[in-house]
Amino acid sequence: RFASQGGPIILSQIENEYGPESKALGAAGHAYINWAAKMAVALDTGVPWVMCKEDDAPDPMINACNGFYCDGFSPNKPYKPTMWTEAWSGWFTEFGGTIHHRPVQDLAFSVARFIQKGGSYINYYMYHGGTNFGRTAGGPFITTSYDYDVPIDEYGLIRQPKYGHLKELHKAIKLCEHALVSSDPTVTSLGAYQQAYVFNSGPRRCAAFLSNFHSTGARMTFNNMHYDLPAWSISILPDCRNVVFNTAKVGVQTSRVQMIPTNSRLFSWQTYDEDVSSLHERSSIAAGGLLEQINVTRDTSDYLWYMTNVDISSSELRGGKKPTLTVQSAGHALHVFVNGQFSGSAFGTREHRQFTFAKPVHLRAGINKIALLSIAVGLPNVGLHYESWKTGILGPVFLDGLGQGRKDLTMQKWFNKVGLKGEAMDLVSPNGGSSVDWIRGSLATQTKQTLKWYKAYFNAPGGDEPLALDMRSMGKGQVWINGQSIGKYWMAYANGDCSLCSYIGTFRPTKCQLGCGQPTQRWYHVPRSWLKPTQNLVVVFEELGGDPSKITLVKRSVAGVCADLQEHHPNAEKLDIDSHEESKTLHQAQVHLQCVPGQSISSIKFASFGTPTGTCGSFQQGTCHATNSHAIVEKNCIGRESCLVTVSNSIFGTDPCPNVLKRLSVEAVCSTGIATNRPDSRR
Repeated sequence: RFASQGGPIILSQIENEYGPESKALGAAGHAYINWAAKMAVALDTGVPWVMCKEDDAPDPMINACNGFYCDGFSPNKPYKPTMWTEAWSGWFTEFGGTIHHRPVQDLAFSVARFIQKGGSYINYYMYHGGTNFGRTAGGPFITTSYDYDVPIDEYGLIRQPKYGHLKELHKAIKLCEHALVSSDPTVTSLGAYQQAYVFNSGPRRCAAFLSNFHSTGARMTFNNMHYDLPAWSISILPDCRNVVFNTAKVGVQTSRVQMIPTNSRLFSWQTYDEDVSSLHERSSIAAGGLLEQINVTRDTSDYLWYMTNVDISSSELRGGKKPTLTVQSAGHALHVFVNGQFSGSAFGTREHRQFTFAKPVHLRAGINKIALLSIAVGLPNVGLHYESWKTGILGPVFLDGLGQGRKDLTMQKWFNKVGLKGEAMDLVSPNGGSSVDWIRGSLATQTKQTLKWYKAYFNAPGGDEPLALDMRSMGKGQVWINGQSIGKYWMAYANGDCSLCSYIGTFRPTKCQLGCGQPTQRWYHVPRSWLKPTQNLVVVFEELGGDPSKITLVKRSVAGVCADLQEHHPNAEKLDIDSHEESKTLHQAQVHLQCVPGQSISSIKFASFGTPTGTCGSFQQGTCHATNSHAIVEKNCIGRESCLVTVSNSIFGTDPCPNVLKRLSVEAVCSTGIATNRPDSRR
C-alpha cells in the first residue's frame, strides 16, 4: 500500500530510462511520455511520481538520474528535488566477459559528491544481487547470475567491505542531516582540484564536505585547520571541524568468500539421447525459406530446429575435398548436424549477435539431411524497436566446393521444429521422465556427447549456507532441480584486461575487471527452499559435451575476514555534534572482525601492529612491528563470532616506532561452530 493509505510505499515510478527512445521517436515519443504521465497521476496514489532519465518529464513528474555519477544532474524545474534513482553499484555480466568490480571507495565518493551538490535522494541499483532463474536472463547473453558486485550478493551474504563502507558513509551523512535539509551549500575553492561545500543553518548546525578530485592526495586548509585528503575522495565533517568519514579510507573488514564442496554427492547418473537422427520423422512446420526464430517459437523454448534435405550426386563429390557449409545467423548460437552427425558450433556475442558458421562437412552421394539447431541466449530488453531485432537463421545458407560450384540452400524448402524432444517429454520434472528409458551406468558419464540429457539425485546437505552447483566440467545448456530451472549455464571463458584496478578516476565497466581466463560463471545458485531432505532430482541438458560425474554441490561460505586500519581512523558514532569539545574517542580506531552467524574466529593467520604492507590474503610485516601483535589479537578474538581491537599503543603496551603513523593489519579464519558467549572485546 502507498503511504497515503497507511502503507510503506513513498514513491512511484512510471516508465524506465525511456529518454533515449523518446528523443529518437521525436513528437511521437514526447506524446507518449505525456500520456504515460497523465495516466499515472490519474491513479491518485497520494505519493510523488518519478521518471528516470527523462529530461522532458511533465509536471508533476520528477525527472531523476540513473548512472555511475549524478552530481552533474539537475531536474528540469528548480522546484523539483534532485533524485538519484539508480546509483550503479557495479555492472552486469555477459557470457564470455569478465566480472566487473566497482571499488567501494569510488562508489562512496560518487554518493558524497551527489550529496554535497544538494542531492536529496539515493537508491542503489543494485543493493541486493539476484539470480536469473529459468530463461529470464535478458540482454541477450546476460549470465544467469545477476550479482552486480553489490553490497549483499546473489546468495544473500554481505559483501565486505562494500556493505560496511557504505553503512559508515550513510552514518556520516545522517549526522549532517539538520544542516543538509535546512540550507544550501556555499562552495569555496581550496585548490585547483579541491573544494569545500559548507551547509550552515545556524549555531551548531554546520556541516562541511571537503573534496579532492585530483589523482594525488592533497593537504587543505579549512576553518584555520589542516586536513589531509587522499586522491579522489571526500571527507565529511558534520560539525565543520571533525572528520568522521573519508570515502577513500576503508575502515571496515574485508570478507573472503569461498565455494566449498559439501558432503552431498550426486548419485545414480542416467542419460537420455536427444536423438537427432529421428528429427525428420517428427511433425514440423514447413516453409519456403528461413523463418525468424522468436516468431516461430513464441519464446516457448530457446531452441528451434531448421531442417532441410540436399540431394548430392556422386559427380559433385569428386576430388576428395569436403564441401564447406556456410550458415549466417542473426543470433545467438548454432549447432550443426549433417546426416545425424555433429559437425560443429558457432556463437555470437552480446556486442555482435550475428555470426557465421563456415566449416567443411561430410556429405554422401544421395539425400543428405542437414539439421541446424538455433539457440536463443536471452531476449533483448533495451534499445529502439528492440521488438524488431531478429534471432535465428535467416541466411544465406550455402554449400561451396561441390563439382558444380556453390549450391544456395536459403530459399529451398525448410522444416522447423520448436524445442527439444526432451522438453516435449517433460524430462525435467520428477514425474515427467518416469516412462523414458534412461540409460544407467558408465554411459551416463561419457564426455563430449552433444545434445544429451542427464539426471541424478542428491540429498540436501546440512547447515544453512547458500548452495550452488559447480558446472565447470560441462559445456553449455540448462539445469533443473526438482523440476525448477536454476538457469542457463555456459562455460564461456572470460576475455578482457584484468591487469590493473584503481579506485582513482572516473569509473567505467571496463576499468576493474576480474576473472580473465576463467569461465564467466562457474557456480549456479540452488535455493535451499527448493530442496527436500532426500532424493532431490537434478536434470541437465548438455549441448556441447561434458562430464556430469564431476558436477558437485558446493556451499558459499565466509572462510575468513581481514582488517587493515590506521591509528586515529575516525568513528562517526563517537561524535557529539552538539558538544563544543572534541570527543576523546572520536579518533580511537578499532578493528572490527565479524564472521557470519553460526561461525566463530578459529585462528589468526596474520596480525601486525606497526607498518605492515599488502592486502587481505597477502599481508606482510613491515620494518616496524609490535612482537605481541598476534597474541593480543588472538586473546581478544579466538572463539568469538566477532571482536573489537583498538588500534593504539596502550593496547599493545608499546610503541614499536615512535613518531610514525601505525596501522593494524589482521587476517582471521572463520569456521563453523558455536561461538562463545563472551562479549566483543572493547580493547
